[in-house]
Amino acid sequence: MSPGQILGAILLVLSIGFGGAWQVQDWRMGKKLAEQAGLHKDDLAAISNAAAAQAHAAQDKRLALEQKLAGQDQQHAQELSNAQRNQAALRDRLATADVRLSVLLAEDSASGCNVPAATGAVGVVHAVRRAQLDRAHAQRIIGITDAGDQGLIALRACQAYAKEVSTPK
Repeated sequence: MSPGQILGAILLVLSIGFGGAWQVQDWRMGKKLAEQAGLHKDDLAAISNAAAAQAHAAQDKRLALEQKLAGQDQQHAQELSNAQRNQAALRDRLATADVRLSVLLAEDSASGCNVPAATGAVGVVHAVRRAQLDRAHAQRIIGITDAGDQGLIALRACQAYAKEVSTPK
């Protein structure tokens, strides 16, 4: 065997040894990378599940809030409808002279009237001079109170909505 052949044989043995070592090393590294990929995949799955649960909880809160607001809206619409119906009935009663609006007259010392300046309890007050209002004026007053009632109901609805959506939960 010539020195070139010996050298070739040595190189061949070393090449096989190094190649085998590289293959073992490659196999070990592949195994570690596979383990890390599995752990990474598990972490991503856990994060994804947590995000999905959080999104579901937020959606449930939003739906509950929407239902509550819809109920409040229905309640305020009912209040508004009742107020409008009551005002319409009062206007009808005024129009048919079934009811008359009147005001208390204050005491006028120059005319000698004995009407007390202080008002009594609400209701029928005896021995106090009253003046009945003209139907047209009474209708205007009822219209003003109707608009006021509608405004108050709308304001309460807005306040309830603002309170509900701004309350942290």
